[in-house]
Amino acid sequence: MTPLKEIGEYVISDGDSEYFFRPSLINMTRIGEPDEIVQALYDLYNDEVGDMMRKALKAFGTIPAWLTSHLASPQYSKKAIVTAMTVLQACSSQDLSALTGEIVPGRSGKWTFVYRKGLMAQEEMIIIARSLMAHGVIGKAKVRKLQRYEGAQASSEFNAFEYISAARTHLDMSRDEAEKLTMTEFQMLLAAKYPEQKGFTREEYEATEDDFLAKQARRRARAG
Repeated sequence: MTPLKEIGEYVISDGDSEYFFRPSLINMTRIGEPDEIVQALYDLYNDEVGDMMRKALKAFGTIPAWLTSHLASPQYSKKAIVTAMTVLQACSSQDLSALTGEIVPGRSGKWTFVYRKGLMAQEEMIIIARSLMAHGVIGKAKVRKLQRYEGAQASSEFNAFEYISAARTHLDMSRDEAEKLTMTEFQMLLAAKYPEQKGFTREEYEATEDDFLAKQARRRARAG
């Protein structure tokens, strides 16, 4: 299956098998309850592993092998890794244990659970999981965002069924069709159906304000 990257789909191949990922609205519900979905998004972006990865990318332009090895140690196999594995599995109908690895009971007694590595590096899982969540929860469609909506408070919950219901109502879709939409796709379809939203984006408002002030300054200069 060919993935539509514009709406967040991915295909990962390990040579023998292909794994398809779709961050659809219904798949987001497989992550957990509405508040757990938002928590998963937070955990992916606010963790020690992610912070070290971002610093390495900024400093070296890549993630060095020694850091990858260091991050693979048990003490770093915490929230971000477990969350990434959860998100990846939620977005695929296939068994991903060979690809992502798995969490298994520890045998030595030192650790209650340990992470058994799969084919993917931990940093790769986190990066892809972030992208899936961005397309599945936030939406990455390039649409005009009106200034009046920019100050809206962030929600502590993501209720996928509200968006599924909205898609069925506004886009005249069946439940099955609406459930398969990613948030990015939903935004694009909604923008296509309702293109003439009245109002300014923040950039448009500021440009208009600057133009007005410039004209006012010229009039004052001529009057003086």
